[in-house]
Amino acid sequence: MEVLLLSEREIRDLIGPVEALPAVRDAFVRMARGEAILPGVIHLDIPKSGAEAHVKGAHLQGSGSFTIKVASGSYANPDRGLPTGSGIVLVFDATTGFPQAVLFDNGYLTDLRTGAAGALAADLLAKREVERVGIVGVGTQARFQLDAILGVRKPERVIAFGRSEAKASRFAQEMMKRHDIRVLPAKTVEQAVRGSDVVVTVTPAREPLVHAEWVVPGTHITAVGADSPDKQELDVRVLEKADKVVADRLDQCIRLGEIHHAVEAGVFRPEDVYAELGEIAAGRKPGRTSDDEITVADLTGVGVQDAALAELVVLAAARQGAGRVLEI
Repeated sequence: MEVLLLSEREIRDLIGPVEALPAVRDAFVRMARGEAILPGVIHLDIPKSGAEAHVKGAHLQGSGSFTIKVASGSYANPDRGLPTGSGIVLVFDATTGFPQAVLFDNGYLTDLRTGAAGALAADLLAKREVERVGIVGVGTQARFQLDAILGVRKPERVIAFGRSEAKASRFAQEMMKRHDIRVLPAKTVEQAVRGSDVVVTVTPAREPLVHAEWVVPGTHITAVGADSPDKQELDVRVLEKADKVVADRLDQCIRLGEIHHAVEAGVFRPEDVYAELGEIAAGRKPGRTSDDEITVADLTGVGVQDAALAELVVLAAARQGAGRVLEI
């Protein structure tokens, strides 16, 4: 048996934001059409060390493979001189169940597909004309989110809040240089949120950061950080105030995401969710229909995103002769 091995550097050379967005869009559409098989998410937290892992799998019908992804890491890693996140993606033959490839991506594909989902949400739910994007969080995923959003919207400026003023300033300088766009560090979360047409939250917060009174008509919010039951970035009143709340996967968001907290608080019901992201991408329901709507996308991360990008990587590697083959 032969298994393809790919390193992070090789994977980065094979796929980026331009390739990721259409693949993720297609994956959500196929999920909405019932063309995906997904198990439940496995969460493993190590309280003593702060390490955590999320295990997600999926098979897109018609694909020759299925995928199991482990995203792992610790928010204390930067203090250890390490990246926050890492991970590995395993690709298996959908007929035999045998392993096809091991993608040592160190979390790159998770970051890439999450950014692509954020761009998809913005494309479907944000106003066509966006003057300002506000970002809460200035870590790695904030960079991926902005990279991806700029592929679907052209704001005049970006304002980003980070708990560390130094990190927020570095983020602003880096993204200005990368994209030739005005990026400013915010002094408070409110400053990043109030007045922004698109707000993206990308933090490990366990207490609400964004409050309803800061959110005005026309705002779109993409909440990325709440990927486990104890994480929360939005006050539940934000969802109560919204005209349309969209889940990446409803049954998952009820257990893990911002929707989970709003339902638990009794201010929101599962049936109040307007749609899943894939339903809008598939044209089954309209996205934004008015510039005055407040829209929220609750992104908890779905295995179909990982499966779509893993398949894309393996096919690209075969075309280009990338990676090395291990005989087992």
